[in-house]
Amino acid sequence: MAISNVKTIGILGAGTMGAGIAQLAAQAGYKTLLYDLSREQLNKGFKGIEDNLSKAVEKSIITQQTKLDALSNLTLVDDIGQLKVDVCIEAVVERLEVKVALFKQLAEINSTTCILATNTSSIPITRVAAAIPHPERVVGMHFFNPAHIMKLVEIISGAATSSEVASTIYQLALKMGKKPVYANDSPGFIVNRVARHYYVEGLKLLEENVADHETIDALLESSGFKMGPFRLMDLIGVDTNYSVMSSMYESFHFDAKFRPSRIQQQKVDAGHFGRKTGKGFYQY
Repeated sequence: MAISNVKTIGILGAGTMGAGIAQLAAQAGYKTLLYDLSREQLNKGFKGIEDNLSKAVEKSIITQQTKLDALSNLTLVDDIGQLKVDVCIEAVVERLEVKVALFKQLAEINSTTCILATNTSSIPITRVAAAIPHPERVVGMHFFNPAHIMKLVEIISGAATSSEVASTIYQLALKMGKKPVYANDSPGFIVNRVARHYYVEGLKLLEENVADHETIDALLESSGFKMGPFRLMDLIGVDTNYSVMSSMYESFHFDAKFRPSRIQQQKVDAGHFGRKTGKGFYQY
């Protein structure tokens, strides 16, 4: 499908990432359907989008009319049967079986030209596409948190992804005001492969009582990083970061250098996910 034929975009998942991506699609002028099983989560996602747009108006980044136009492009749906779209971008939990099940449902109600894009940050695209009819239309479109601000988007081709599909999603990212880069299918792709040890080594220092998390963050921030690893995990979501770490650990055949941290697992078990729950490595 050519980019000129993309008119309607569906976003699966109204969490932080899904809502951010839906905002981008709506601002780019596309009819955007934001889907979630939970009506409460949909309303929360919509409120977040509205707040983001209002802040952009206050800072003179966009006009009031641009905000109203974006909101008019957005529809909230809790019935997946309504997602008859040209492009669908999933931003749900980082579990292969969940993503595959959703894409199978979408494949049944959409044409074979509907592009199925996954916002996965670590699961190989080839594995996602393997069980989907016409796997050539499955592609990675990996945004970074917060999606409405961060410019980079990774466009990842699996073994079966067609070059036309990858090109269309690349152009879609450009229309959303992003800076896309092509990447081949590999655990963690580019950014998470490189960044993983920023978290891993910080967590190892904490496990070994070399320093507390505040000190580790302060040292890295004083070295030029905008956020230390623990502040960054809290922003991304400790649970999300842990899921990515676990996925990469498995994908690299349990290579010790990718081992998830027991401290991080404990945070997840306790429900301390970071900013979104009010408590992670820091209190909010």
